[in-house]
Parts: sequence; C-alpha cells; structure tokens
Amino acid sequence: MAELEPDSPLESVSVNRWPIAVAVIAGVAALLYFLQPILLPFVLGGLIGYLGDPLVDSLERHRVNRTVGVVIVFLLFTALVIAAMVFLVPLLLDQLDLLVRKVPQFYQWLTQEAVPWLQQRLSLPASKLPAVDWSGQLADNWQSLGKVTAKALGQITGSGFHLLLGLANLALVPIVAFYLMRDWDILVDRTLNMFPVAWQDRMSYMVGEADEVVGAFLRGQFIVMSALGVIYGVGLWLIGVQLALLLGLIAGLASIVPYLGFTVGILVSSVVAYAQFQEWSVLLWVALVFGVGQAIESMVLTPVLVGDRIGLHPVAVIFALMAGGQLAGFVGVVLALPVAAVIMVFIRHAVAHYRASHIYSGD
Repeated sequence: MAELEPDSPLESVSVNRWPIAVAVIAGVAALLYFLQPILLPFVLGGLIGYLGDPLVDSLERHRVNRTVGVVIVFLLFTALVIAAMVFLVPLLLDQLDLLVRKVPQFYQWLTQEAVPWLQQRLSLPASKLPAVDWSGQLADNWQSLGKVTAKALGQITGSGFHLLLGLANLALVPIVAFYLMRDWDILVDRTLNMFPVAWQDRMSYMVGEADEVVGAFLRGQFIVMSALGVIYGVGLWLIGVQLALLLGLIAGLASIVPYLGFTVGILVSSVVAYAQFQEWSVLLWVALVFGVGQAIESMVLTPVLVGDRIGLHPVAVIFALMAGGQLAGFVGVVLALPVAAVIMVFIRHAVAHYRASHIYSGD
C-alpha cells in the first residue's frame, strides 16, 4: 500500500485492526438500539453536559474550581430554562389559542376567496370545498384531546411504578448533566486510552475535529435558529401579524435545514398575513422581514457561529433527521445530526486514506 502523507491522521494504521474496530462499533450501535427506551435522560443529560463543558473549561482557566464552575454553569442554564418557561410558554399558549379561534376564518377565506381566485386564474373547473361546522369540530377535537390527556394522566398516576419511573427519568437529567459536565475531559481521555496505542494520536486528532464539527452545530446552529426565530417573530409583530410569535418559532425551528425555515416561514406567513389584512401590500412587508432575516443569517450568523465546519448537505440533514426518528424515535431525532456530523468527519478521513492508497492510484 502506498504511504500516506505525513500529516494524514490515518498514517501507519494497521489494516488488520479495522475489522475489530468495525465489529466494536456495530456492537455498540446494536446495544444502544436495544437500550433506546431508557436512553432519553442520558441523552438529554449528555447534551447539556457537552454544551456546558466549554463554559466550565473557561472558568477553570480563570482558576475557578471545576466543581464550582459546574455549579455556576448549571445555575445559569436553570435560570435560562425558567425564564423561557415564565415568559415564552404563556405567550406561545396564547398564540395557539388564537390559532384555534382563527381556523374558521382561515377556512372561510380559503373557500370563498383563495380557491375561486385560483380556479379563475388557472382555468380550473369550479368546485366548492365542503362546509365545515367548525364550532362542532373544534369542540369534538378538544373533547377528544381532553379524553386522551385524562387517560394518559390516569395511566401515569394510576400506577405507582410508572409514576416513580417517570419522576426518576426526569430527575436523572440534571444529575447526569452535572457529573458529565464535571468529568467530561477525564471521560474523553479514558475513552481514547481504550484504543490501541498505534491509533491513539490519530483518534485524538479525529475526535478533536469531530468535537469542532458537533460543537459548531449544537452551539452555533442552535443560536442561529433562536436568533432567526426572534428576528422573524419580532418582524411579523411589527407589521401587525397576530400569529407572529408562533410563525417565528416555526420558521426558526425549520431553519435547522438550510433555507427550509425561510421557505416555510415566508409561505405560511404570507397566507396568514393576507388572510388577516386582505391587502396585497402586506406581502411586501412579509417578504422584507424574511429577506432581512435571511441576509443576516447568510452574512453574519452562519459565517460567525457555524461557518463551513458542519459539512452536511441539506438533503443529508433531512435524511439524518428522518432516519433518526425511524430508528430510535425522539432520541434518534435528538442525536441524528450530531451523529451524522461525526460520521462525516470519519468518512472524510476514510476517503483521504483511500485516495492515498494504491487501490485509488493504481500503482
């Protein structure tokens, strides 16, 4: 086999170790798949610990005891969560209540204006959408939702074991996060020391690169999504759209896939704004809000906070989210993009190794 470049992280790695590594990875993946029902508190705790580790490291560099630093970061995270629940949750519930009350008006506008206009412009055969008794439909749906919720609560509270299990899972999240945040660097070093000695330098290099990629996504992309949600929500609120907060939240969350938040947000917001104001001019203001948000994301937020370090194509992002949900439900969705980003790092090094080999060059 041709020699690799001296700076290649895979240089001089023995080929006969790869089957063992693949078998270990497959075994760990299978174990995680079968343990998926109990993984959620550990996954959430691990994500919190990972997000907080750089802050704890920064405090430690300023000569703050690591355990004290963990407590400080933990209190900061707790304050942010409480603030979000106190200020955002009531506003979001009000928006959802407003949406429920607006559904009949939206449907009326759709049947009496939007559909006839499209039929006239596109020369489609005239047809009417069925009339719906929204008061009865909404009442029935809310009643059904109430029955389902009451049944679920009854099942949880009716079984002492399930109630204790749910409380234990909830209590595990901060406990796992605390210990992982405190011992993160130690655990990483011990994990790397488990690899063969000949691999440790190369694995340390790749783990460092994977940490940069995942950190860019988990920290940078989360801030980008939050900032876009605020920009879109505030912009729509300034032009008077009643569902501004809800629409901004939807567009911000959809921004996890590049350009999806912009596309979904501007389309839905345009429909809602026109149905509310009945004026075409409002669409220009909606376009301005999302145009400003997209410009800020492209020129400031993404280059500064994320850059090109993730390296995931939008189609790969969509596939990873769907595959994660299919394989492991909510846990899979939470882990999908970080895992995909790490896999892409190792694939890039594998491709570099292949191109430096005699198989690729034909020597």
